[in-house]
Amino acid sequence: MKKRIFLLSTISILSIFCLKAQPLWFDSVKLGIMIHYGLYSVPSYSDKEQYAEWFYKGLISNDTNRINFQQKVFGKDFSYFDYMKLFKGEMFNADDWAKLFKDSGAGYVLFSSKHHDGFCLYDSKYTEYTSLNSAANRDFCQELSVATRKAGLRFGLYYSLMEWTNPIFRWTIDSVGIDSYVNNHLLPQFKEIVDKFKPSVVFADGDWDFTYQTLRSEQMIDYLTEKVGKDEVAYNDRWGQGFKGGFKTPEYSSGLKDSKNVWSECRSLSRSFGLNRNSPIEDYLTSKELIHHFVKLVSLGGGLMLNVSPSSDGQIPLIQQERLLDLGSWLKINGKAIYGTKPYEKNFEYQDMVCPMNDSTINFSWVRNAPVKGASEDNFAISWHNKIYVNKTEIYTIYLDADDEASLEIKDGNKTIFANTAKKDSSIVGKVRLKKGKSYEFNLFYKEKDIDASCHLYWESKTISKRPIQSDSSLWNGELSWQEPYICYTKKDKNLYAISLQKLGRIIEMNLPNKPKDNMKVYLLGNEDKPLSWKYNNGKLTVDTSTLHSIDIKSDYAYVFCLEDYIE
Repeated sequence: MKKRIFLLSTISILSIFCLKAQPLWFDSVKLGIMIHYGLYSVPSYSDKEQYAEWFYKGLISNDTNRINFQQKVFGKDFSYFDYMKLFKGEMFNADDWAKLFKDSGAGYVLFSSKHHDGFCLYDSKYTEYTSLNSAANRDFCQELSVATRKAGLRFGLYYSLMEWTNPIFRWTIDSVGIDSYVNNHLLPQFKEIVDKFKPSVVFADGDWDFTYQTLRSEQMIDYLTEKVGKDEVAYNDRWGQGFKGGFKTPEYSSGLKDSKNVWSECRSLSRSFGLNRNSPIEDYLTSKELIHHFVKLVSLGGGLMLNVSPSSDGQIPLIQQERLLDLGSWLKINGKAIYGTKPYEKNFEYQDMVCPMNDSTINFSWVRNAPVKGASEDNFAISWHNKIYVNKTEIYTIYLDADDEASLEIKDGNKTIFANTAKKDSSIVGKVRLKKGKSYEFNLFYKEKDIDASCHLYWESKTISKRPIQSDSSLWNGELSWQEPYICYTKKDKNLYAISLQKLGRIIEMNLPNKPKDNMKVYLLGNEDKPLSWKYNNGKLTVDTSTLHSIDIKSDYAYVFCLEDYIE
């Protein structure tokens, strides 16, 4: 009996371990291309900070902007399902897509087999709501799976576990039916895509309202690994509440630091995964921003699933193609510092950055953006100060909401008369008596950690309705501060790679903990036959780059120095 208990315990431990393990190739390739393509690509519209692929959800949740847009453009009697008549994909060419993705330097492709609207981009026997029954009459998954593998890329699938439109159980609408949906639709359909496409990567999504036990996720993963092979297939961490396995998927972030799990950030080139024609040009990552962001992720030990957003005709917008090709051109020269690398014990060389902020009110929802373009999206701080003149003596109620943390103090001369702090997922409401004819010093300190960012400061009294606090004569003068990496480090075998995100000067300096060997060779990638002189003193390595000429600089935006045999 004791032996049997021990055996079961061992199996359980091994099962947990297998859930966490991911194939070695996935962590090595660093870059994958994610594609959001479906019926939402026809309207390809949302507010600037919304996900356009959630268009149907807007229609059923009284989003007046999306509803009005559909009625204005397509007619009052038009329904979301009518987009099937307009979804043609006439310009879709799987071989062209595969070549573009190969040229970008990616190692795998993640295609949207089915998003939350339930529309399948392949021939599924479990629904008629497929691309085969649309105007396109094509199996996009099948065509792309063949083309990507022919191009030498691994093929993977994005797959939504839940659907807003399924008659068995409509996610976010129905309160009963989830078990029937899982048993009679989710499980058999998931097995169907595994059998059809043998995906090397699976990105599950739409899981957050249910536990992984309810979704029977372990059964799906067991089937996946059995059919594809545990040394080949990678899967993510979005399989229900409580699920502990899979590679982590931070979304629109600055990455994860010191993570013991394999991870890859997912983001689009703009602020929406599905094409949003309402996105302004400044929402798109420039080639420089893309390369810098990618390098930072890899230096932290992660990767990037970079999303592209085709239009309904099957064309990938030219601006997105340009960004991919620029990234690919950079990787052709500098891929040694990316592919198969690990993070060094020191990720970055930082510099402190400061930017002035002058705002009429504190009423911001930056969502996944930085307060100022070019600043860090995560891990920043802002301090605001203002003199607020009071017109009437009365009790003022103060409201402060912030993500992640903010504190407010109000001073009357040298005396603090109000002080309080709002932390993540909370707000403060306080009362303070202010006197007519006096000016009070308001000091607001805000700190953002990761994911969404917002800060709102309001007040109200008997004579004024709830509104943002502002002065008639002055602005909220502030200072945005963050730490910006300017050199990123990766390592592979015995080589250390120093990736400079700044233009090259006559020298480059690195603060490195270990003294290099006297015969260490240093060179700029692309110039292996042109070693650079260097010296090491008091923990600082100084490399003389004055001998490099413009003809030696083979890539733009980021410049990689190899410190050959620096690692013991």
